[in-house]
Amino acid sequence: MTDKIIFVALLLNALPLAAQTPAMMKAIVIHSYGGPDVLKYEDAPRPQPKEDEILIRVIAASVNPVDVAVRSGKYADYFHTKLPLIPGMDVAGIVEKVGAQVTKFKMGDSVYAFFTLANEGGYAQFVIAKENELAPKPKSLTYEEAAAVPTVGSTAWQALVDGADLTSGQTLLIHGGSGGVGHCAIQIAKARGARVIATASTANQEFLKKLGADQAIDYTKTKFEDVVKDVDVVLDAVGGETLRRSYGVVKKGGVIVTIAGEPDEAALKQHDIRGVSLEAVPKANVLEDLTKLIDARKLKPVVSKTFALAEAAKAQDAIATRHTQGKIVLRVDDKQATAR
Repeated sequence: MTDKIIFVALLLNALPLAAQTPAMMKAIVIHSYGGPDVLKYEDAPRPQPKEDEILIRVIAASVNPVDVAVRSGKYADYFHTKLPLIPGMDVAGIVEKVGAQVTKFKMGDSVYAFFTLANEGGYAQFVIAKENELAPKPKSLTYEEAAAVPTVGSTAWQALVDGADLTSGQTLLIHGGSGGVGHCAIQIAKARGARVIATASTANQEFLKKLGADQAIDYTKTKFEDVVKDVDVVLDAVGGETLRRSYGVVKKGGVIVTIAGEPDEAALKQHDIRGVSLEAVPKANVLEDLTKLIDARKLKPVVSKTFALAEAAKAQDAIATRHTQGKIVLRVDDKQATAR
């Protein structure tokens, strides 16, 4: 009897301790800013959603050029990031749990999401998002394809639709047409009835044409300003000298939207054009509009390479070359990544 009482007492004393032990997950964690070696594959506490939040079980996560900058510490003040940090700004997965105030989603829903780094990011088995940061996953896409869309698709949409008000019959010049944002922008512009001119390196000329570009320019052989003039819109994903050379090819009253710098106000005034510096923000309605285009077969993300979550450093090395066709994706759940 005494032994039984002691056992029960020990069990009761152990229960509060067990209850306090957090559930864990695998994740890529940054403990210090630096090169690819700071990306550590390790156990991390599984996040718990607040009443207005959604917990997503991540099937696949996207790798973006901004992830490399975040890892280096370049945008630490801008994004208000704090270490340790799990990077990653977009995922596709399945709703694991919802807070009491969530009304649009329920456990088991297939979703894709674009979020800021206010919470932990998507290089993990689980991530938190709010209702205005996600939408139902396009039915026609696998999880790895869907993960490739939210950040770059939202950026292209907000640049062309919200920033430039691109309409049918207009001509658009895209710098960096073969990259993540560029390859989505070509397809969105064609769906809106625009004529598209896009620049890329020699190796990506056929890729631009397959995406629907009406004119492909090899920037290693031809200066775009020698063969392009009077465009309605420029979408600049390169910046620097490319941006500086773009003002003269835009017709009076046209617009330059850049995601890689700040427009020169004097140059804008000189050419009587408008300039927009864009940083995309998560908007559920934009993701919903992208889903409509995708399921109508007017937008198809291209995933050129995939890596396991533990290989995040290799994935970031690949994206840092700036010569990727389409997108690079991390397969967090390899068994479900190619499922629809």
